[in-house]
Amino acid sequence: MLDTNNTYDIEKELFLPATDEEKATIETMRPSISYWRDAWNRLKANKVAMGGLVVIILIFIAAILGPILSPYSYDQINKGCENLAPNSQFIFGTDSLGRDLFTRTMIGARISLSVGLVAAAMISVIGIIYGAVSGFFGGWVDIVMMRIVDVIYSIPTILIVILLQVVLKSPIEKFVNSGNAPTFVSGLGVGLISIFVVLALLYWVDMARIVRGQVLTIKEQEYVMAAKVLGANNKSIIFKHLIPNCIGQIIVIATLKIPEAIFAESFLSFIGLGVSSPMASLGSLSQSALKGIYSYPYMLIFPAATISLIILSFNLFGDGLRDALDPRMKNK
Repeated sequence: MLDTNNTYDIEKELFLPATDEEKATIETMRPSISYWRDAWNRLKANKVAMGGLVVIILIFIAAILGPILSPYSYDQINKGCENLAPNSQFIFGTDSLGRDLFTRTMIGARISLSVGLVAAAMISVIGIIYGAVSGFFGGWVDIVMMRIVDVIYSIPTILIVILLQVVLKSPIEKFVNSGNAPTFVSGLGVGLISIFVVLALLYWVDMARIVRGQVLTIKEQEYVMAAKVLGANNKSIIFKHLIPNCIGQIIVIATLKIPEAIFAESFLSFIGLGVSSPMASLGSLSQSALKGIYSYPYMLIFPAATISLIILSFNLFGDGLRDALDPRMKNK
């Protein structure tokens, strides 16, 4: 009712706190939790993805501790133990030179995992910055940068690896022989260094496209416009507002890029363009086993099975992570 002072006469009883009985009648449809907690709960509910994560962790542990606990080094030649089948002394058997295949397989898994993680880090850094800049500025900047991406897509990977090995072989050998090179550089060899360079040059384009697409959508949001009005510069907007809001997609792409890089390294090592002997790689071990595939099939089974497990586990975990981080999958 409107009083003489043109104000509303509101009953104070309408604003009394709710009683316990009234609170009990209200049904809570969904508890209030954070985005990351909700994503973790949905990821835990995905048994296939969690199974892949468990396998990844076990392979990491075996790759790190296996060569340390093994009584044999990866390049140790055991005379009189050539081409032995798996037994109590050599659980994966030995190769034609009497080297322990378990140690060499775990070293190969360590190299593959290292390549995958390093490649994912390089791909993420390059792709995130490139895609964010392209999407944020738009216009002719976006057109030029995306055409560069299209050109990179058309470059054959194997050709670049071969060219890099020819170009890098001489300077790397001089650097290693000079005595100034770190130990890990001399251990990597020209082949593995060229693989790292190729992954850094060619494999970031998918990340850049995903980030660009997200930035094109996010940059029109109100909080970005508010940051511009408050005087935030472009660098601050990109790194404090745009990229953090793409983190879900970035994590998924980086996770799925790990098995892709591992497969690329294994394939290149299989055709002789990867790690240098006597360093072991899963791809080079599989290639060496082809010569005696009918007489000594175990030499191929163990490294090939390890590659398959690593790639399959990362793909399953990446698919589950994508579903968990996608808000559209919340009610599915």
